[in-house]
Amino acid sequence: MTNLQLWTYAVVGATFCIYIFIAIKARATTTGEFYVAGKGVHPVLNGMATGADWMSAASFISMAGLIAFKGFDASVYLMGWTGGYCLLAMLLAPYLRKYGKFTVPEFIGDRFYSQTARVVAVICLIVASLTYVIGQMKGIGVAFSRFLEIPFETGLFIGMGIVFIYAVLGGMKGVTYTQIAQYVVLIFAYTVPAIFISLQLTGNPIPQLGLGSTMSGSDVYLLDKLDLVLTDLGFAAYTAQKGSTLNMFLLTMSLMIGTAGLPHVITRFFTVPKVRDARSSAGWALVFIAVLYTTAPAVGAMARLNLIDTIQADSIAPDTSQNLKIDNLPAWFTNWEKTGLLKYEDKNGDGRLQYVGAKYGDTTVQNEMTKVDRDIMVLANPEIARLPNWVIALVAAGGIAAALSTAAGLLLAISSAISHDIVKGIIAKDIDDKTELMAGRIAMAGAIVVAGYLGLNPPGFAAQVVALAFGLAASSIFPALMMGIFVKRMNNAGAVCGMLAGLGSTLVYIFMYKGWFFVKSTAMMADTPEGWIMGISPGAFGAVGALINFAVALSVCAVTKAPPEHIQHLVEDIRVPMGAGTAVDH
Repeated sequence: MTNLQLWTYAVVGATFCIYIFIAIKARATTTGEFYVAGKGVHPVLNGMATGADWMSAASFISMAGLIAFKGFDASVYLMGWTGGYCLLAMLLAPYLRKYGKFTVPEFIGDRFYSQTARVVAVICLIVASLTYVIGQMKGIGVAFSRFLEIPFETGLFIGMGIVFIYAVLGGMKGVTYTQIAQYVVLIFAYTVPAIFISLQLTGNPIPQLGLGSTMSGSDVYLLDKLDLVLTDLGFAAYTAQKGSTLNMFLLTMSLMIGTAGLPHVITRFFTVPKVRDARSSAGWALVFIAVLYTTAPAVGAMARLNLIDTIQADSIAPDTSQNLKIDNLPAWFTNWEKTGLLKYEDKNGDGRLQYVGAKYGDTTVQNEMTKVDRDIMVLANPEIARLPNWVIALVAAGGIAAALSTAAGLLLAISSAISHDIVKGIIAKDIDDKTELMAGRIAMAGAIVVAGYLGLNPPGFAAQVVALAFGLAASSIFPALMMGIFVKRMNNAGAVCGMLAGLGSTLVYIFMYKGWFFVKSTAMMADTPEGWIMGISPGAFGAVGALINFAVALSVCAVTKAPPEHIQHLVEDIRVPMGAGTAVDH
């Protein structure tokens, strides 16, 4: 066993022991603890747990990979995900906490005085959450397959087992305190290597400042150097906009309102004692989230520069005679090649690698890097930069922590919707707390099995899959919540028709281009900007789906009966500020 493997087993094993210990100590014994941690979590701790719940494998593993390869265009993920969190904190969280229910579908069912609305909300929640959890499962598999040198599938099964132990045992109470530990692990894992690499490249220990600094021993700024390197190799300039403005706008909006409609994040604000605490924990969560999100652009840019400089020995003026020798590949390259996430082909037989873009000047030279999975960039970055093994092991633990924390939150949202909204709310209303708690644990176990199965065959890299999940939440749940809080006249017919129209249209658009799950994409329309309707990508269509939802709901509402008087009073009551008072459970 290599020194790196020893470090990885030690660090990852220690974090797993901590998670399981916390889950056992914080085991849920009532439905209130299982669903909302007994509504007794301190705002600062809840903010930290929300940060971990929020910063998934897509944020930790995939977002910097997207930034590394897309450059300017990937800024939509930074703007969309952080902007959406602000939207959630201001427009939804305090009002939903004041209402005081356990789940989002329960609020929708009560507000729209309809079991049908509640069931439709459960369907929307399950579709969006399952889509989201696929990305987490892939992230777990990627991290395990590389650093523990085991097959992707085996790594995924180990991750499922760990989630099963602490989520099924602890419920929201156990998940909350586990997520606090996971936040600490993932934030150290993300920032420590970023500090090392920023020091190496720019001499500045603060990555956020290093991104705008000059290269060490040079008066050339890092981003200018990266632009020059990429354009000389035939790639598009890093800081140039490459996609359409319309698609960037819609994708940003889809991510923003999808964020505000994610049930597993909304539920976090049900776990605090007061409405004021919901606002406070939202502010703390934004602080904790900002640490990673302001570091990600530096991590992405520096990872791309290091990758190119490793393969192209003289990338400013490429000379293939100086390129990396295939018979002398560095250890990080061969290690990642074993995972199948990095592949090359010596097309010209010269024994060296050429890494060039389609617009490289010498048309006789082809790109021989046939696959560079974007999900490897953050995990491989410390190895490429030749950082110490303990740093590489820490990154592995952080990536796994990010994936596990969000997976647990999502699976808890799914199991709560099934046990509380379907079993307790509709099928067997008279069951006691103990039976409902057991139903919740069984539903959680079933959700883990389904998520693991789908994670074995993900439809794209982690952040891409997550973007689709945000689109589904944006088109279905967010409009229903917004109209439920701010449109007193909105009735059950409008809400149900709107959710179905928004979710249905978005799913149809995704199926058209992704051939998702059951239909092969080759049999469908081309998943390229040229094949998209008006250049709108599947991930960006959630914003259009939301508009369809609003339009259908308001149109149906206008020609159908107004809500009962007590429902209209309920809407007014939700919007009345309660200051620091304790939230009222209706």
